[in-house]
Amino acid sequence: MPKQEMIAMILAGGQGSRLGVLTEHIAKPAVPYGGKYRIIDFSLSNCTNSGVETVGVLTQYSPLELNSYIGNGYSWDLDRNIGGLSILSPYQTMSGSDWYKGTANAIFQNITFIDQYDPDYVLILSGDHIYKMDYRKMLKAHIESEAKATIAVREVPWKEASRFGIMNTDENMLVTEFEEKPAEPKSNLASMGVYIFSWKELRHYLIEDEHDLSSNNDFGKNIIPKMLNNNEKLLAYTFDGYWKDVGTIQSLWESNMDIIDRPKDVDFSDAMWRIYCRNTLQPSHFIGEKASLSDVVLTDGDEIYGNVKHSIISGGVIVEEGAEVSDSILMPGCVIKKGAKLKKCIVGIDTIIGENVQAGPFVKDGIETSVNTKYCSDGITVFGSGLVIADNVKIVANSMIYPIDEGETSDIVVKSSTIGVI
Repeated sequence: MPKQEMIAMILAGGQGSRLGVLTEHIAKPAVPYGGKYRIIDFSLSNCTNSGVETVGVLTQYSPLELNSYIGNGYSWDLDRNIGGLSILSPYQTMSGSDWYKGTANAIFQNITFIDQYDPDYVLILSGDHIYKMDYRKMLKAHIESEAKATIAVREVPWKEASRFGIMNTDENMLVTEFEEKPAEPKSNLASMGVYIFSWKELRHYLIEDEHDLSSNNDFGKNIIPKMLNNNEKLLAYTFDGYWKDVGTIQSLWESNMDIIDRPKDVDFSDAMWRIYCRNTLQPSHFIGEKASLSDVVLTDGDEIYGNVKHSIISGGVIVEEGAEVSDSILMPGCVIKKGAKLKKCIVGIDTIIGENVQAGPFVKDGIETSVNTKYCSDGITVFGSGLVIADNVKIVANSMIYPIDEGETSDIVVKSSTIGVI
């Protein structure tokens, strides 16, 4: 293989358990976002726009839909004879096999893949962040500083700093200390989970970490602290653009609403920095004569006959006459039947909401058996994929509606399936 200056490795194998029912059958990076995208589109598009021509996507949990969606990388201009996009799953060798045990172990298990390109630098990314970033600028800073690792950081509100991995730096932005979710943070520079490593050094630390039986095999918990303890030069690279970790129901809902509320910050129409995606061919959306729309993102294939306000509508969605949808996210292929009223809801792929269903903070005397404050907060209600919701039910806010198994009964769900759309 011809030598490459930098290749990218996207960590996309996590379960995404904090998204609850939305990731019951698909990996978090494959969750729909923003009408026509999947979450992983942003990392892949950033690579393409930054001129990174070799990308490994590390998959593990429920990878079928994610692997099918990515395909050979054609939609992101990553279908190349040399380099391009490769899907990397755990595999068996003569010495055995193992699941990816942590972020560092996932890269360790793919050392052979990286070595064949003999890169000077390796870019490590997460597949579950929404942002637009030019990795070339970060690489330039890494090279000029002669750092062994460069960590992208962004300023977060001080009151939120204890939720993140925090980088404490000197006046030259060299990292002096890393604190994982500190109770009393000394800095508000939060790690974005975007790293550039000099491959020779990283390779050494990965092998050393793998032989440490007490290690969590994690970049944040093990690799970076070990490099700091060895007085390696680590640079904090400040990023001031829009960035959102959509790993929770609340953050996923907020980031979708940001598309409407913060169009200058979350601009996906920039021709100079396109966000690429894989779209199936569908007819243009149709708006009925009696429909009413306000602050709505529509996608091809939608049919809107009801009233929709301040919502994200994915492809192939039908909102029937008399239905009301507000502050909600409707994922691909779902149907909202006549008379239904939804507020602050996330409706999963191919789910059918029955006639006159009511769900949201306005419901005061509805069914409470599905309330799930572990995942849902701030009045957001989530419906899983492939469900048929019974007519006339009322569902209180902060509920999460799961599929039912064959033979089970439910006050809410009539029928379930695991069929989704690619």
